Amino acid sequence: MIPIDFALNLVLGMFLGALGGLFGIGGGLVAIPVLGVVFGLDQQLAQGTALVMVVPNVVLALWRYHQRNRINWRHALTLALSSLVWALLGSGWAVTLDAERMRLAFVGFLLVLVLYNLSRLYWRSTPVSSGLRYPWPWLAVLGSGAGLLGGLFAIGGAVLATPVLTAVFGTTQVVAQGLSLALALPSTGVTLATYAWHEHVDWALATPLAIGGLLSISWGVRAAHALPERLLRALFAGFLLLCAVLLGLKV
Repeated sequence: MIPIDFALNLVLGMFLGALGGLFGIGGGLVAIPVLGVVFGLDQQLAQGTALVMVVPNVVLALWRYHQRNRINWRHALTLALSSLVWALLGSGWAVTLDAERMRLAFVGFLLVLVLYNLSRLYWRSTPVSSGLRYPWPWLAVLGSGAGLLGGLFAIGGAVLATPVLTAVFGTTQVVAQGLSLALALPSTGVTLATYAWHEHVDWALATPLAIGGLLSISWGVRAAHALPERLLRALFAGFLLLCAVLLGLKV
């Protein structure tokens, strides 16, 4: 890779990393459609390449969220451990599927999340807290489902876990995003290993993206704690819609 390409990809990684920190998703959700549309990668290669950036971003973002809003580690470990096995199954399934069908499924998944998040903006607000509305062992159910989808679509499950934690378990958006990062950490690691084993990673492209993401993800975490709750949810829904549109252009 020539220096100018490395520099441009570094800047792109910084942009994606900031978004990942803002929404607690590590940047992979927007990186996947960008890699597919701009760089012409097929779905599996885009997902595997994005994971190289996502894994270190998730580690750093999780630490930053914990510094600003202490994460309950019993809750975090329940989500993380339950997601791990299912992420392994999901990623093993993903590398065997047709790339175009996977892309269509991913677009559909994003649109469902958009509709869900937009509808929540008009629901009557319910009390939120740093605790849980239901007993913490129920988090294992969420971790299993999010892990399976995270392994399948290489997004770590955070994009699914965040709205469920706010709507069902009654956490704030910021607490939900921190817990979702804890869920995503082991599942993204095992998913990256699976994709790399099947040669679905462009390491030359992924390396500057990962470096850029690490340089900027703290900015996004800082912004997430400064924005109003309702605005953060609206931005998250708009972000998901943009990703769906970008990826739809590739279908």
